[in-house]
Amino acid sequence: MKRLVLLALACAFAGSALAQQYPAKPIRIIVPTAAGGTGDSLARFVADRLTEAFKQQVVVENRPGANGIIATDYVVKSAPDGYTLVAASAGNIAINPGLYGSKLPFNPERDLAPVALIANTTQIMIAHPSLPARNVKELIALARSKPGAIDYVNAGNGSTPHLNMVLFASMAGIKLQGIVYKGSTPGRIAVVAGETPLMIDGLIPSLPLVQSARVRALGVTSAKRVAILPDLPAIGETVPGYVGEIWYGILAPAGTPQDIIQRLNAAITKGLSTPEVKARFAKQGADVASGTPVEFGAFIRKEIVKWTQVVKASGATVD
Repeated sequence: MKRLVLLALACAFAGSALAQQYPAKPIRIIVPTAAGGTGDSLARFVADRLTEAFKQQVVVENRPGANGIIATDYVVKSAPDGYTLVAASAGNIAINPGLYGSKLPFNPERDLAPVALIANTTQIMIAHPSLPARNVKELIALARSKPGAIDYVNAGNGSTPHLNMVLFASMAGIKLQGIVYKGSTPGRIAVVAGETPLMIDGLIPSLPLVQSARVRALGVTSAKRVAILPDLPAIGETVPGYVGEIWYGILAPAGTPQDIIQRLNAAITKGLSTPEVKARFAKQGADVASGTPVEFGAFIRKEIVKWTQVVKASGATVD
């Protein structure tokens, strides 16, 4: 027993010493998508803030593929020393467990340590102008009068646009028919052409189409209206409780010393707290998020339960 106590004390001392020296070399943030997307942009912004705070280089490394599994698994298997982090999102952390089940090579709750929630972003429900529904309330009434007759773009089984529509239909008590497309871009083109009249899509790529009246905006999936489109209602104003936000955060390998986790959380929170940063995020349809690592962990657990249920309801599978 005495040896175990001494060993525990030695490990605690080693972890504390590591934290005091941290960071003594460059830090990497592994992004599970290609460069240029929202998650990549947010990760690079966080990297810049950490570089300023720590006076140590923080670099972003893109490792796309397999719905974020490749990048996330790489971080899970990295040394738990705070020098390799993953840019997490609802997709690779909360949706994948339900989508892949036992095929997922890691358990997000067991194998990763929450560091900081950094942003919540919204998607938008758009429709071709020929669809006789000017808002979510009219869409629901139309769908109830014609069960299964309204087609929507499924931008990929298990994708956030797909699952957000499944969640909407379930909570609204309506039946819609999904038409599968190979991604959001061809799906968006189909809506503009009137080929498939309805879609939930990313806010930023849809915005020019809304502004030019090539599509009609029905609502945003966030918990509240967004600054970039203040007159457009949130879907939850019509369907109480509906929230389909895409969140982004930073996680580390499980076992990373808590002192390092806390230092990272404090630096990220401070770096994102200025009005200038919030304004910059708002231009991307994002709201700055904050909170402790413990709060982020509790949030992740709830999100996994929520999206596992939605995946099951959608019938989405992976090969």
